[in-house]
Amino acid sequence: MSRSDALFEPTGDGRWLPTDPSRGPWSPDALHGGPSAALLARAVEPLLAPLQPVRLTIELLRPVPVAPLAVEAELLRPGRKVRMAGARLIHDGTVVASATALAIRLDTVEVPDQPEGPRPAPPSAGTSLVSDVVGYTAFHSHGVEHRFVSGSFTEAGPATDWIRLLVPVVPDEPPSGLQRVAAAADFGNGVSRVTSFDALTFINPDLTIYLEREPVGEWICIDAESRLHGHGIGLAESALYDAEGRIGRSVQSLLVA
Repeated sequence: MSRSDALFEPTGDGRWLPTDPSRGPWSPDALHGGPSAALLARAVEPLLAPLQPVRLTIELLRPVPVAPLAVEAELLRPGRKVRMAGARLIHDGTVVASATALAIRLDTVEVPDQPEGPRPAPPSAGTSLVSDVVGYTAFHSHGVEHRFVSGSFTEAGPATDWIRLLVPVVPDEPPSGLQRVAAAADFGNGVSRVTSFDALTFINPDLTIYLEREPVGEWICIDAESRLHGHGIGLAESALYDAEGRIGRSVQSLLVA
């Protein structure tokens, strides 16, 4: 199998080959949504600079294979105050995942005091409880480190989980804050499941991240809760934090089966 010193390795022809720690829990032949989201985030960032990314929407159009992926990005809306960019992951001519990102200029503005509310306990207070139940190297167990300060992979219900990338998205390049958040936020539905993985599947075909400010540091916290409904649809929502406080929110639609 492929190397594991980054989530993706260059193939030499402009494409990216996913490595073992990028694989997802549903199949060893398909990626976890987090690495796909992080690679798409990396693609749009240069087109948004120097503006601040405030929204990233990922569409997981079909299973992203563990195979060479082309990445295309384009500026969708130029502007000095608001800018939008898009990106696509392509396998053998087929778009398997896409992203749109919105950015807003930074400025100094006086605003009223706004209480933030209680912050999650820090990663040092958390418990590392990751069960390697899938039987192969995967993103949840080998690509990231988890520190749960409430809930866990082993119990149903809401969870508060600090997540840190163990390898960069691509070799020899420190992940940006946006890439770290994109990699972590896709865990929302998994860590806050309301039933066992054997009883139901609840796969997210999308992920939208809203950011109030640029994330800092290695650790990203998701304070996640899921709701499933008998008509086969669900929603997972996560409040997002870094070591300095709240940074935004993420939302995932769920296909329940």
